[in-house]
Amino acid sequence: MHFRRLHLVLGMLLLAALPLTAQAQKTGEAFTEWETLSPENEEFTVSMPKNITPESTTFAYHKMELSARLYLAKSAAGPVLAIASLSGIKSNPAAYTEFARFNSYVDAFKDFFPEKVRPKGTLTKLTLVSSSPFHGYTSRSFKMTIGDLTGSVHAVVTKKRFYAIVSLNTKKDEALEEKFLSSFVVPERQVEQPKVAEQTAQPNTEDPSVAKPAVPAESDPNQQPGTDNRTDAGTTNAPNNGQPQPNAGGKKGPIAGGVLNGKAIYFPTPEIPAGEASGVVLVSVLVDEQGSVVEARAISGPAHLHTAAVNAARLARFSPTLLMGEPVRVSGTLSYNFSKSN
Repeated sequence: MHFRRLHLVLGMLLLAALPLTAQAQKTGEAFTEWETLSPENEEFTVSMPKNITPESTTFAYHKMELSARLYLAKSAAGPVLAIASLSGIKSNPAAYTEFARFNSYVDAFKDFFPEKVRPKGTLTKLTLVSSSPFHGYTSRSFKMTIGDLTGSVHAVVTKKRFYAIVSLNTKKDEALEEKFLSSFVVPERQVEQPKVAEQTAQPNTEDPSVAKPAVPAESDPNQQPGTDNRTDAGTTNAPNNGQPQPNAGGKKGPIAGGVLNGKAIYFPTPEIPAGEASGVVLVSVLVDEQGSVVEARAISGPAHLHTAAVNAARLARFSPTLLMGEPVRVSGTLSYNFSKSN
């Protein structure tokens, strides 16, 4: 009798546990098996759930037609993993800056992707979180919300394509997100070497016994009487008219831009550290030809506010600065005024 009661109790416990077991299996049912995906005509390799069926399409974006490929894994339990691959905006810095090209791709992705996972018209929000190089390419991270789905988007643009690596879920699952996002790789960007024109040696037909007349150096209208523009090595110093001068590598140095706060097209507010937060921090920055901050360091202000100011400065964005029609780098400072009211 005692054993019968014990068996009855165990049976009841097993029956109560069945719904929980079924729910646990349902949560991970779509993503139990993974494979390495490296599609033809793509530049990336990634680890994704098995049996992904790519979708290819074209759509109009302003006056352009973009091609899109979507690699999507969805689960009824909530998780959504996807790679969106877009092309159609050519890399041509002379006509379309890299910063503008990236932003246009992000805008096109925001129109294209949401309706693939939720009904058309579902509220979508995309917020920039950080920016950093990725294998030599421009890359930015965003927080994305589509209805009840929330997660991360890592976006990178190469010379040929734009990739958005998306991890969304109805609940937080950092392990799944990290597993997917960290597996995405593209080949390291190759630095293009400047072309060097070949010089063909010309035969010397001059008679060395005939003395050649001395050729005077070209006169400089800005040269003062009694001065010589030539250096000890016999070369002529070109006058500096305030233009950026080439550095040792042949690349033009940055021009001085002064305080750049008012010139920013995106100027995020720094996160306020815990505790006392009052004072002004100046951050020295270097802005590249596309308008992105590539160097930032605090040069004055309370030390405990330096990190917050530098992190905000790195996310600031500017319109490209042109000099004689060519984009140039700009050096300057950004000022951050911390106060208790912030």
